[in-house]
Amino acid sequence: MKQEHVIKIKEIMNHKSVQETVYLKDHTTFRVGGPASLFVEADNIDELKALMSYIYEEEVPYFILGNGSNLLVSDRGFDGVVIKLTGDFTGLTVEDNEITAYASVPLSKVCLEASNNSLTGLEFAYGIPGSVGGAMVMNAGAYDGEMSFVVKTVDVLTEDCEVKTLTKEELEFGYRTSIFKKENLIALKTVFSLKKGSFEDINAKMQDFLERRRSKQPLEFPSAGSTFKRPEGNFAGKLIMEAGLSGYRVGGASVSVKHCGFVVNDKNGTADDINKVIKDVQAEVKRQTDIMLEPEVIRVGLFD
Repeated sequence: MKQEHVIKIKEIMNHKSVQETVYLKDHTTFRVGGPASLFVEADNIDELKALMSYIYEEEVPYFILGNGSNLLVSDRGFDGVVIKLTGDFTGLTVEDNEITAYASVPLSKVCLEASNNSLTGLEFAYGIPGSVGGAMVMNAGAYDGEMSFVVKTVDVLTEDCEVKTLTKEELEFGYRTSIFKKENLIALKTVFSLKKGSFEDINAKMQDFLERRRSKQPLEFPSAGSTFKRPEGNFAGKLIMEAGLSGYRVGGASVSVKHCGFVVNDKNGTADDINKVIKDVQAEVKRQTDIMLEPEVIRVGLFD
């Protein structure tokens, strides 16, 4: 990253919450990732607008970091700006049957707030380790539920650094995708539209989903959740298991023997180890079934 960009961004942010060479392994659920050239925390919309205006104008590489739960960051790090939304972007309010949550609020916190207010519709998301912003990008889902079922609107920052409110239809939600995958938009704030329900029923459903996750998923090891998208008419974990890849290992990373849909960092693996497991699994499943598994995990930085 050019030093002139580092100097200018520090000036824009008034040298507040700007760090050089921050290791991203401390900010991802895979617990891997080399240094970011610059790590910036933006506390409010004015700071974010000023920062992004410069980044867009100068074409500085960047990415927005949520909970780091769906990222595989290269061991070589990221030669650009990693932006963490803090301060104002951690707010959450409830009014009638709507919850308004900013991008950096943990999704599980929104679920708990819904439960505490006897609002139903978000139970499926309890235990998903991402942030609200990340959930919008991926249209996060589980147990036959997804964000598109409960989102009313999302406020976004456009490439022109204007705040715009998008409706559910304008968000172009699909299976693990959204308009954020196609356009340079940053999710700022989401309004969830829920329904009144029974506190006991909502809480029981949330606990049931949580127990299912604990019993069937390898939560004891660092991972990024489900590694692959679900192929049409099939299941990634089933295909991987039937291909004889349960427990397949490269270095410190392996296919989970508990759930083959998860690649886990169970022996202090590197990002390259994880990436090699993913690529090998794709190749072998493709060889045996002619189905190419598509990673759900987003790669950041350079890989071999």
